[in-house]
Amino acid sequence: MDDRSEVADHYSTGTLLGAIEAGLTAMGSTPATVSVEDLGPVDEFHVGGRLATAELCEHLGAAADSRLLDVGCGIGGTARFVASTIGSHVTGIDLTPEYIEVARTLSGWTSLDDRLDFEVASALDMPYDDESFDGVTQLHVGMNIADKAALFREIHRVLRRGSRFALYDIVRTSDGDVTFPVPWAGEPANSFVADLPTYRRELATAGFEVLVERDRGEFAVEFFTAMRERAASQDGPPPLGLHVIMGPDASTKIGNLIAALTDGTLAPVELICRRGEMSSTTTVARGV
Repeated sequence: MDDRSEVADHYSTGTLLGAIEAGLTAMGSTPATVSVEDLGPVDEFHVGGRLATAELCEHLGAAADSRLLDVGCGIGGTARFVASTIGSHVTGIDLTPEYIEVARTLSGWTSLDDRLDFEVASALDMPYDDESFDGVTQLHVGMNIADKAALFREIHRVLRRGSRFALYDIVRTSDGDVTFPVPWAGEPANSFVADLPTYRRELATAGFEVLVERDRGEFAVEFFTAMRERAASQDGPPPLGLHVIMGPDASTKIGNLIAALTDGTLAPVELICRRGEMSSTTTVARGV
């Protein structure tokens, strides 16, 4: 089994769409009445949920006529948020066929399928022409990809010159141990978390200038603290949430991630980059 198959198998459940529909029923909603906001708790498979998505996408400078790409789109949450708030056309790619099938279905339910396209594809070999997109987003994807250099070269290739790449990944911030499973990997062999200097170096080599770099470690701890407080005040988990997309061991995965975030071993980071020419000498500007 190759790495791509292992990634797809890690995320597949075979029952995801049914679980989401059951959650909607428990909320008093249906496929005919569901909104993008209703889907938010299960749509945003990354630290910080919808708030993190909104803050990241603010930096894209996208307009209603923009064509955007979401790399590692999952079930399409970021794409639906952007299409519903900005009006841009968004293409999402993911290695997991089940995610793409669910993304298409949910986009139909929310009447956004005319502004969205989803395809099963690898971020290392995308089926698009050079300079096809006005902006690219990537949320919690790099942890599943060992070859960051190839990833950033391919994103650079499909992004128009001068356009922005908004990246939000979990990075290693110390040599501490990480207990598995975590949300993106069941075992260490399938986890490719890199440190921030590696991201800076490979982005620069690919031809990106980093305009904004923001450590989101404190934000992450606050997010999970609030999640635990809500769970403690309720009788069981909510109808829709990350537990639906992560499966029966969701609490173990989240608990291990929280431990690594709390002890400073891992932290999410936001990087807003601008595409220039391919260069091995591009200077990375840390900033604002």
